Amino acid sequence: MLDPDSTRQNDLRSGRGPWLAGPPRPASEGLDSDIRCDVVIVGGGITGALAAEHLTALGHDVVLVDREREGFGSTAASTAMLQWEIDLPLRRLAALYGFEKAADVYRRSFKAVEGLRERIAQLEVNCGFVPRDTVYLAAGEVGPRELRDEWSLREKAGLPGTLLDHAALLGTFGFDRAAAIVSPGSAEADPLSLCHALLRVAAGRGARLIRDEAISYDATSGSAAVQLAGGRTIEAGHVVLATGYTMPDCVGSDLHRVASSWAIATLPQPPALLWPGRSLVWEASEDYVYCRTTIDGRIVLGGEDEETDDPEERQRLGPKKTQALLGKLRALLPGAEPTLGHAWSGAFGQTVDGLPLIGRVPGASRMLAAYGYGGNGITFSFLASRMIGALIGGKDASWFGHFAIDRPDPAKL
Repeated sequence: MLDPDSTRQNDLRSGRGPWLAGPPRPASEGLDSDIRCDVVIVGGGITGALAAEHLTALGHDVVLVDREREGFGSTAASTAMLQWEIDLPLRRLAALYGFEKAADVYRRSFKAVEGLRERIAQLEVNCGFVPRDTVYLAAGEVGPRELRDEWSLREKAGLPGTLLDHAALLGTFGFDRAAAIVSPGSAEADPLSLCHALLRVAAGRGARLIRDEAISYDATSGSAAVQLAGGRTIEAGHVVLATGYTMPDCVGSDLHRVASSWAIATLPQPPALLWPGRSLVWEASEDYVYCRTTIDGRIVLGGEDEETDDPEERQRLGPKKTQALLGKLRALLPGAEPTLGHAWSGAFGQTVDGLPLIGRVPGASRMLAAYGYGGNGITFSFLASRMIGALIGGKDASWFGHFAIDRPDPAKL
């Protein structure tokens, strides 16, 4: 068995989060001959797992390839705050693309969390999934006036939420900030348990998990193929790339960049020290802090992002970032016990407009990809699985263009 903290996985994350492996992962295997399938998915994290579950449910013969233990890369570094609110506020997204397109993106993100909740309930997956409100706090240059503008646009888009002033926010949640938007419709989960449960469902329908590394792709002809480091080839009708922030050269996008984020988890807190409703909390500033709780009462808090994907740099910065996050925990929740239980970090892909890159790879009609999720990893992973399923089935929609891999840089429009 490979060490979960192997060198390659440490390229994706450092340290360990509080997540459980959940149900046993289905066994992966090596190949002793070339094979063929309908769809080969490269990447066994949460995006690959959601795609495998959905595509097998649609009746496709699926093979999933991962060079490491499934779920123990970027997925294990996720804080799994399943929000429909995206990194770029609606008011800023509307300034880039116009109100109608921006509102449509937000509504589809809202529906993605709802769809994920319904699917987890249908599959009876035990992954610590709990519906939560979000509390979007005034911070930095975003004060009550800016939050009111954001809230008004959300109302116009038909999105739920309530604007709280300082007194109402302090009295309801105990947060000493100037204002906040409180919105229903988000959720939390244990990302590792969710990933492994979905893979188990897919394997039960016949999906094969292959332990090997994809080293080259061919999707320019009537079929597609993935060449493995072990010397074997998987031929398929379609290839789905779900390799986290590691974007192959064949995809490429000027909109995409890689950053790193750090997180901590406390030891379990006395229930009286946690805020009412245990909502997901995040700040409206550019470099925001975000936090949630776990089933056993830990506080998970993350942030301190840096524009780097260097694992050695991330490791070196770890102690400093941990202390900074503990300080921010004390400032946000002065009544909590800042007892460190876990500290970890991970690399993640993001885009200049806050929207993911999902769809067909330009110039390779049988290759599909999903990248650049920013702070909405699992929400956009679910959306990606449904878009990819539709495209493989020959269905397209005009709104898929919102997330197209080759969409133009909005700064150049």
